This record gives sequence, structure tokens and C-alpha cells, in this order.
Amino acid sequence: MKKLILSFVCSALTLSLFAQRTTETDGDWSKQFLVLKNTPEADLMIRVGDIDNLGFGFTEDFNPFAGQSTWSHDFPWPVNAENARGTDRIMVPSSFKYGANQPNDGYTSSTKRPDNNPYSITIPLAEVKNVKVDSAALQLFIDDFQAPSFRSKFQVKINGLRFTEAEKMITYINQTGPIGKLITIRLTPELLQKLSGDSLVIAIDDPVSKQGDGYAIDFVKLLINPKFIYMGKVQGKIIDFNTREPIPNATASVGEYGAAISDAEGNFVIENIPAGLNIVKGSAAGYSSDEKQVDVIADNTSEAVELELKRSGKVSYNNKTLQEGDNLVMNNIQFEVNSAKLLPAGKAELDKLAALMKQNGAMEILLSGHTSSEGGAALNRELSLKRVRSCKDYLATKGIDEGRITLKGLGPDEPIASNDTEAGRAKNRRVELKITKL
Repeated sequence: MKKLILSFVCSALTLSLFAQRTTETDGDWSKQFLVLKNTPEADLMIRVGDIDNLGFGFTEDFNPFAGQSTWSHDFPWPVNAENARGTDRIMVPSSFKYGANQPNDGYTSSTKRPDNNPYSITIPLAEVKNVKVDSAALQLFIDDFQAPSFRSKFQVKINGLRFTEAEKMITYINQTGPIGKLITIRLTPELLQKLSGDSLVIAIDDPVSKQGDGYAIDFVKLLINPKFIYMGKVQGKIIDFNTREPIPNATASVGEYGAAISDAEGNFVIENIPAGLNIVKGSAAGYSSDEKQVDVIADNTSEAVELELKRSGKVSYNNKTLQEGDNLVMNNIQFEVNSAKLLPAGKAELDKLAALMKQNGAMEILLSGHTSSEGGAALNRELSLKRVRSCKDYLATKGIDEGRITLKGLGPDEPIASNDTEAGRAKNRRVELKITKL
């Protein structure tokens, strides 16, 4: 008890230092809601929640945006009713049932329903309407996610749409301690469209695994046209899982931020990666990819991460043998003219794909939509995205988890034939399947 009282006293002293902190990129850290324009890191920054490490505060020399983890802190802590909804509070996944003898952490055992129910975080978007949006990213300062330990299956939804890329990030995060850490995730083109609305609603929950993996979020930032100022390098080695030999000319990548090719010894370095938790992926022809979590500290090179690639399995689809990394044009998937409505032949093709994915439970795919060049490029990209979204929604009705499917709408950007003839344009109107995990 004395330790807990001392902890809160120290936190209060630290907080008094924190409350006076004001920076060029975030303004007054004690504000629960803040909008800044033309900062060094973005054309527009919208923040929900104060920057205070869940009320425990930061020492004067600690920069939460530079990638360092916080120190371990006590729990539970009192919820301040003035904090922005969904921030600075312990939340326990909705699938966890008290009394059902399910695995749980300290956050779960020391709190109760309904106080620890998951809350969404809402970002008002009125100011976004005055900015031309080319790209956007979300930054979240998260606390005590432990999916690798609990095998929890967190889902992230933005305005009701699954944010698969964010889910993959959280799947690898193991914040025992508990400790806090920054993650930065770019919004996909589909989610960028949601910025034209009144608000962005971020919901994080695990509705399926029944694990008591409690978690918390300190603050969320939306960056419009981000210019990341805290960056570091990721280093590592790509090897064959069985032989332990290096794999040269393999690809290491960190999301959309950067990639590098491994040298003769399998080594790689990826530069200019945003500070915080990141996922580095290794891939090579004939191999299944491997992904590992990596800590990136500003102006530093990460500890070396070892990516171990196994020889890829193979599946048979439409009389073709495919392995991870292979692409296939799905000629039978067609839509009504200028529409995302699937024709019967397209549904039949997706039925076969759903059956294949059920037979191969680890299989993940990328569906990319393509169009011919008639009309505006932007409208064609939007149409192609809507079409692969229709495919994803249809597969979901057949029992395929949306988290196994990512989407791209490329419109006319990657033709496979000339757009000068109708025959060529017909070939360019297509959906392509890529096996991203097997």
C-alpha cells in the first residue's frame, strides 16, 4: 500500500511538470482536444486525449514521440471523468466473461463491468474539410496490449470498417509491464474516404477470443499529410528457417514506409521508419513470409531482428498451382457497368475462393481492383476500390474473416493491355488475387 501511495505521489509530482509542457507539434499537452495547422509534422493535426501517460505523467526528458517505451506503472488507476471518452481508462475485451475461468491479466482482474467496457474514440473532422488530403496517419499511444501472450484477436474498426493493417500491428504487440508505446499507422485509401464525413470513430475490441487482455489508450492523433520528424532505422537478417543459411536478394519491408533488399549475408537496413512499434516483414520467392515486431527509436538503429522464412506451401486453384507471393487474374469476377454490383459469375468464382480459404485457414490474400482508362482516374480508382470491397463483403458472408483480406483500388494505374482497343480495355477491367500468406 505504501508503494502504491508513493507511486501516486511521484506521479503527481511528475504530472505537475507535464502540465506545463507545450510543443510546436502538439501545443498544450494537457488539453483533451486540440487542433493545430501547419506544424512541422503535418498540414493538420487533430488530437483527442491529453498526453500524460494515463495520468502517471512523463519526466521532463521523456519524449513519447521518439519511440521509447514508458516505465512500468501501477494499476488500477482512478478514471478522471474529464478525460476524453475512450482515453485514460482500463478496457477489457467484450468477449471476456467474468466467472468463466478464462485467462486474464492484472487489468482485467482488478477492474469490473461495466466500468471496463470498451469505449470508442471519436475524432471530429470539421477542420479536415479545409485541407486537401493526400495522405493521413493515425498515431496512438497504447498501453498493455498482450496479444502474443494471450492469443487475443483484436479488431480495429474505423467508422465500422475493419482496419486490417492496424489489426496486424496489434497482433504482434506484447506490452507486459504494463508499459506505454507509440504506434503510427497510415490510413488506407478506403479509410481516407471516411475523412469527408463529420467524424472518425475508432473502435478497438476483441469480440471473439474470450481472453482477458486488458488495455488502455492515452491519446490518439490524426495527421493529415504527415511529415514524420521522429524516425530511425531497422536492421536485421533474413535466413532460411530450416538450413539457417542467409537468403540474399530477399525483401524486408515496414508497411508503406520503406523496404530494402538483403545482401549476400542476408543482412538489411531500412531507413526513415517512424519511431515507435513497427512490424518488419521478410519475403522471398518460394518462401512464406515472416513478420516480427521491432522497436524504432528516433535517430537510432534498432536491435537486429532475425526473419526466418520457411519454404512456401502450395494450393491448387482453377487448375493452377499457387504459393505465397503469386498473383492471379480472376477473369470470372465481373460487375454491372459502372457499378460495384457483382454478377452471378463473379459470385460463383468467389464461392470457390471462399472454399479454398476455408481449407487453408492461415491463408491471407490481397484483392486489387483495376479498370480501363475511360473517365477520370480518381473516379476509376474509387470504383475499383468499391468493387473489391464488394468481393470482400461477399467473402465475409461465406464465413471468411475480414482480417484475412486486404484491398487495393488501383483504377487505371496498372494496365496489362492497351487501352486503345475494346479488347485491351476489357482485359484491364479485372480483379487480381495475390496470396500474401500461406
